[in-house]
Order: sequence, then structure tokens, then C-alpha cells
Amino acid sequence: MISIEANLKSAIAALMKSGSESAALDASVLLCYVLDKPRSYLLTWPEKELTLEQQEQFDVILSRRLNGEPVAYIVGEREFWSLPLEVSTSTLIPRADTERLVELALDKAEQQEGDILDLGTGTGAIALALASELPTRQIIGIDLQPEAQQLATRNGQKLNLTNAQFLQGSWFEPLDPQAEFACIVSNPPYIDKLDPHLSQGDVRFEPLSALVAEQKGLADLAYIAQHAIHFLKKGGWLLMEHGFEQGSEVRDILTQLGYQDVTTEQDYGHNDRVTLGCWNA
Repeated sequence: MISIEANLKSAIAALMKSGSESAALDASVLLCYVLDKPRSYLLTWPEKELTLEQQEQFDVILSRRLNGEPVAYIVGEREFWSLPLEVSTSTLIPRADTERLVELALDKAEQQEGDILDLGTGTGAIALALASELPTRQIIGIDLQPEAQQLATRNGQKLNLTNAQFLQGSWFEPLDPQAEFACIVSNPPYIDKLDPHLSQGDVRFEPLSALVAEQKGLADLAYIAQHAIHFLKKGGWLLMEHGFEQGSEVRDILTQLGYQDVTTEQDYGHNDRVTLGCWNA
């Protein structure tokens, strides 16, 4: 039998050799998953040996990670906004930079009473983060994929966030035509289908439908901006995440449609990431 410490050292070395930029974290998360223990257990009991069954399971999932499969898909969970979320291969993996979109939406929500809409909700990460911070507001999340809508609903139920509701359909389609929102937020597909990054890293395992958009990645961003004006309250805000090189183009889209106070905000890596505008027409 092999100890926790020996397994960690071996796994970290293998992951580093494979090119992982988070080898120590990946190894720890995978081993905690197998042992069903917190990370503190690894430090407290380094000499503990894995059972034969645990060792076999760890070897299998480590092999999956060495082949590039995202840790979140292997363990079925990812934390976002300090909320543990179930994830699956039918949705994107929530990323830390998207928390910037949540921060900006919370700031704008203070300026306008009313419901909030999250388009392309996926795991429900953005909607549930907002619901956790705004318990008196109703948050609606929409996703085209039935599997994603069901997953987001499960996440909301597990977190006991009763002010979040998830609908299935294409963008604004499931809504009452008279519905109005104080804020509309979205992290839609925005990658060009010819982008070489699609064949690299974790995104190789994520659903293309949640990543790729026509018109060099701008089609869905433009569609949302165009139709959001029919669902925003006067003084309401549209906030959209996009690629780090798309800020100027997305600002142009919003400005040409008549949005005001259009700005682009950067993520935690100082890259253009979220463009927002106010609808006052």
C-alpha cells in the first residue's frame, strides 16, 4: 500500500511533467475526492496508506487528468462565488474570472429594483451567486440545453436558493413578452470557430455549443444586445462577458443600438472581460 504523501509526490511529478500549471492543487483535489476527506486531512495524516480500492480509483482518475480532462468534470464539482456547484460535460466549467461579472451586476442591481435575468446559465453559477447575495430579488436563468437547465435547478435546490428559477429555451424565448428586468447578464458563447485555443487545455472537453459563436465569436453577443432592449426596464443594465480582444467590438454593438454609459471592465488578470451598458430609451 502507498501512503498519502507518496501518492501526492508521485502525482504532482507526473502532472508537472504533463504540463499542468496547477499540479499540486490538482493532485490534492483528486486525492481528497478519493478519500472523501478535506485537504487538511492530507497534511494531518501523510503517512496513512490508501486501501487497494482507493489506490485503484486514484490511479484511474489521475490518468484521466494526465490526459487533459478537467478536474471539475472528474470530481463533478467546482466552487464559484464560494458556492459548491455540480458540473457536468453538458455545461462549461465556471471560472473565477466570471466572478467579475457577478460583482458588476451586484453593483448595478443596487441602482434599479426588479428581477434579474441570466442568459445561457449553464450550471446556474452566475444566477445562483446573484441569488445568494440578493435574497429579496427574483433571478431567472435560461439555457437552451435541457441537461443544463436541470443541472442548474439541482444546484439551486442543493443550495436552498428559492429565489432562483431556471427555464429551458433559446435566449429570451421562454419569457413572457411583457417581462422586464433590472439587469440582464450573460456569459454567452464568444469564441471564433477557428480559434486555436479550442484544441488546447480544458476547453477540449467542454461543449462546443457553449463556446463557439458565428461572426468571429460576436453573433450571440450581438443577438442578446439587440433583443435585451425589449426586456430591460428604463435605466436597466445589460452586462456581457466576452473575449479579451472583443471589448471594442462589443462596445460598438451596444453604442449603435442606443445603450448609454457603455464601458468595458477588466477581469482579475487585467484583460477586457465584461462590457455593460444602460438602456434609457
